Amino acid sequence: MEATVILPILKKKLAFLSGGKDRRSGLILTIPLCLEQTNMDELSVTLDYLLSIPSEKCKARGFTVIVDGRKSQWNVVKTVVLMLQNVVPAEVSLVCVVKPDEFWDKKVTHFCFWKEKDRLGFEVILVSANKLTRYIEPCQLTEDFGGSLSYDHMDWLNKRLVFEKFTKESTSLLDELALINNGSDKGNQQEKERSMDLNFLPSVDPETVLQTGHELLSELQQRRFNGSDAGVSWSPMDDELLAQPQVMKLLDSLREQYTRYQEVCRLRSKRTQLEEIQQKVMQVVNWLEGPGSEQLRTQWGIGDSIRASQALQQKHEEIESQHSEWFAVYVELNQQIAALLNAGDEEDLVELKALQQQLSDVCYRQASQLEFRQNLLQAALEFHGVAQDLSQQLDGLLGMLCVDVAPADGASIQQTLKLLEEKLKSVDLGLQGLREKGQGLLDQISNQASWAYGKDVTIENKENVDHIQGVMEDMQLRKQRCEDMVDVRRLKMLQMVQLFKCEEDAAQAVEWLSELLDALLKTHIRLGDDAQETKVLLEKHRKFVDVAQSTYDYGRQLLQATVVLCQSLRCTSRSSGDTLPRLNRVWKQFTITSEERVHRLEMAVAFHSNAEKILQEFPEQPEDINEMEQFDEIEAVGKSILDRLTVPVVYPDGTEQYFGSPSDMASSAEHIREKMKLVSLKKQQLRQPEATTPES
Repeated sequence: MEATVILPILKKKLAFLSGGKDRRSGLILTIPLCLEQTNMDELSVTLDYLLSIPSEKCKARGFTVIVDGRKSQWNVVKTVVLMLQNVVPAEVSLVCVVKPDEFWDKKVTHFCFWKEKDRLGFEVILVSANKLTRYIEPCQLTEDFGGSLSYDHMDWLNKRLVFEKFTKESTSLLDELALINNGSDKGNQQEKERSMDLNFLPSVDPETVLQTGHELLSELQQRRFNGSDAGVSWSPMDDELLAQPQVMKLLDSLREQYTRYQEVCRLRSKRTQLEEIQQKVMQVVNWLEGPGSEQLRTQWGIGDSIRASQALQQKHEEIESQHSEWFAVYVELNQQIAALLNAGDEEDLVELKALQQQLSDVCYRQASQLEFRQNLLQAALEFHGVAQDLSQQLDGLLGMLCVDVAPADGASIQQTLKLLEEKLKSVDLGLQGLREKGQGLLDQISNQASWAYGKDVTIENKENVDHIQGVMEDMQLRKQRCEDMVDVRRLKMLQMVQLFKCEEDAAQAVEWLSELLDALLKTHIRLGDDAQETKVLLEKHRKFVDVAQSTYDYGRQLLQATVVLCQSLRCTSRSSGDTLPRLNRVWKQFTITSEERVHRLEMAVAFHSNAEKILQEFPEQPEDINEMEQFDEIEAVGKSILDRLTVPVVYPDGTEQYFGSPSDMASSAEHIREKMKLVSLKKQQLRQPEATTPES
């Protein structure tokens, strides 16, 4: 009987073996009755199952049965005791009926178990729970009866289920393994060569059963060890109740049969593996030499553009993808063959090496063809990519050359010219790169041997070579045309740079001349304190005028150059309507101002020279009347200078400008007045003797 069949009944705990023992080392069987009516059939089934667990040796010692009637009625207790006569009459040596305190005293007189001892076959005693230790040691009693023995019914039931499952599975597995192993030993040669099918597989996993058995054995040994060490009796999962030696024996048998089974499987697997390898090798070889090679034979072109090359490359990737699946099979087969070679059965070595060599030769040859084709397409794609980039660069350069140049200033022309040179340099580098890529591609095509695809590829190669050379020649011609146009554009732009430079310099000359005019009006103010200083100022002014004349001449030359450049470039000079009138206007103003400055300095030189001559050399008494007239001339010149200092310079357009500020003019006038005072004083001194002579 298996526990799984009566599992619901066993869970009710109608009876149990706690693991405790009486003083004769007999097992203690406990029947805990409850308030509800006990099903005698279920109790009988439970007792039959429990009594089937101990060994015969253990049964020979007899059982002590504890009937716990504290929660039950007397007639139920009596029925249970009488039932023991039929279930376990020979094994029961003592029945202890645990009674409630002073509850059954009257009823007991009507039925005395001790009088029925001979008929029952065992002794029955009525005892209170606290006096049960007179017959059984406290350490062998569970906590329900005041003892210290620990018992978990569900834990015991779960482990019992594990034990029975292991026993059942291991016994069945041993029979299956023995059948497989014996059949392999007695089979003929034809059966040995037959591939192993599902009939050779056991119904359960041997590894799982062995693991379960080891865990069960470890649990039993651990429980027994711990129990013995603690001085406490072990539970009914020990070797007496669960047959620990039986578990060990089953494990030993399983290991032996499983080892033989593994060897049988290894031999059969090896034979099957060898047959599968032979079959797969031929599949790989036949496909690579058949459909695989045919796919490569149809692919020879390189395309005439990036899109065409990409399409061919995509097609080649599809071919490679199909080959990759077979190459993966090759790698797997090669590893399997290497493993079998390392295992090393003499009769298989020659055949395995031949298969390995044949497979490697075919796969390496096909892989080389795929790699060559992939490299060729990649080189073609790079060549067309460089050609497309160069074509775009040439288009951009041509577009730039076709647009008329209309920059705003010389700096923008310089920037445009620099950009033009950079684009031309980029085109040169692109053409050089195209030549390198094209030559590399031509070298690859020239190295393409006829064995690569199994046919003569001369015609196809000629088409590819003509296409590559045609692309390079076309790019060279386009680049040459652009270079010629760049030379023309460069000359024109350099002339425009020169034109703008002349215009800018002419405008700068006008600014310089304006600054000279401004400096003449604001800083060239002094007339000198004496004749010598005034002459120095006059000389400096002439040099200043020479600088202004040079600036004016430089501006006129620049403007004349712009006219010539504009005629060459067939454009209108902006200077003709703006800069030249400004230059002439400023120069006219400067000329008028300069003449006024020269006139004032010359008057000052004449004034100071005559005044100094009179003051230094004139005798105290004039010799004639003409000498006195010189005083009058000096005073007249001085007054003319003073009057001129107050008069502005008037330009042709009606505008007026003064030399310096009023304070500057006042300072210059003050020096003239002081000199005039000295001359006037000298004149008075000379007149006094004339006045005194008639009086005398």
